[in-house]
Amino acid sequence: MDLNEFILLVDDDQELTELLSDFLTKNGFEVRTESNGLNAARRIVEERPRLVVLDVMLPDMDGLSICRKVRSQYAGPILMLTGLGDDIDEVAGLETGADDYIAKPVRSRVLLARIRSLLRRSELQETQLQDAPASSESRLVVNGLILDKLERTAALHGDNLELTLAEFELLWLLTKHAGRILDRDAICDHFKDIGYDSTPRTIDLRVSHLRRKMGDDPREPALIKTMRGQGYVLTLN
Repeated sequence: MDLNEFILLVDDDQELTELLSDFLTKNGFEVRTESNGLNAARRIVEERPRLVVLDVMLPDMDGLSICRKVRSQYAGPILMLTGLGDDIDEVAGLETGADDYIAKPVRSRVLLARIRSLLRRSELQETQLQDAPASSESRLVVNGLILDKLERTAALHGDNLELTLAEFELLWLLTKHAGRILDRDAICDHFKDIGYDSTPRTIDLRVSHLRRKMGDDPREPALIKTMRGQGYVLTLN
């Protein structure tokens, strides 16, 4: 990823922005700030920060709309902030392509830990892409599903799938073990090993998103099946 070495902090709460900016600067990060939603969407694409901290409630364009707008043009990590703190915001944040989610009031050290985790995860994925062999090990084909790990692309029966990094990683894992049941704890452990702060809840959400994007009926899924009390399996036929 061709990203620049600074964090873009997007929030219209000036006092909080100054507090977090000073704290992150003292911990070795270059920080730039923005308070306007429309400006933030433009700057994310044009300036390509190493990571974006993005508040949900902003003037002119809300954080969820910004995330949805820039996600196809910006590959860096996006950490969403919200003051509402209920499940619908986590679902919406992940749905629009956010990489992580934290509720206000924000504790500086918690934010710092999340940022460091996201950056480690991003760096690990970049390293994996660079080191991946240009062979069948980087390409999976199962029942009309084609995944290319070098290009981070996915297609089903010739139709491209627009996936977040986490969704691609989950689909790769399920496809690599197609026909075998993967329990949710094992999937969580895999994501934690590559730097994600993962829970069974986030795994369930990402499976739900994959099904929707793949046209898999959530009531009677044919592609990614839920094995009650066990986990998930990508079917072979």
